[in-house]
Amino acid sequence: MKIYTKTGDKGETSLFGGGRVRKNHARVEAYGTIDELNAALGVALSAGPPEPINQWLREVQGHLFHLGSDLATPLDSKTDRATRIAQSQVSWLEDAIDQMTAQLEPLRNFILPGGTPVAAQLHVARTVCRRAERQIVALQETSETNALAVVYINRLSDWLFTLARYENALAGESERKWTLQS
Repeated sequence: MKIYTKTGDKGETSLFGGGRVRKNHARVEAYGTIDELNAALGVALSAGPPEPINQWLREVQGHLFHLGSDLATPLDSKTDRATRIAQSQVSWLEDAIDQMTAQLEPLRNFILPGGTPVAAQLHVARTVCRRAERQIVALQETSETNALAVVYINRLSDWLFTLARYENALAGESERKWTLQS
């Protein structure tokens, strides 16, 4: 199978459940940013995070493929091959946030992104995640989507923030607090 199909040479792409849209369509922007987020997590993984962070990131990469499929498939699509984000995936994030938070110092200040290479990349991923959230919300203004898509991505940004803090704590890296003098 060839990697190039030439079907997108005129600025359109196919949706998973059928139909074609322009490549700058809000749906393509949303699932394209999910793909970018997944790549950012791949960079974090390449920095060699310890367990359980390594396994958690791999789990979330799978979730992101579900989310990308979900966003690439209109709700009224006739396909039965699309995967959709489910409440169980949102709950998984919430459980992980609660587990990590129980082991972290309470957050009393804003913190500056950084720390270990893994934590710094997780902060970058968090900002990509927030952009994806804005794009999903924009898509929802014109198209019906799975309501859990925005819930999942909102919770994921919280998870990424907490995971960056957790990674720094595991590595003994202190957090840099933001102050007016920072």
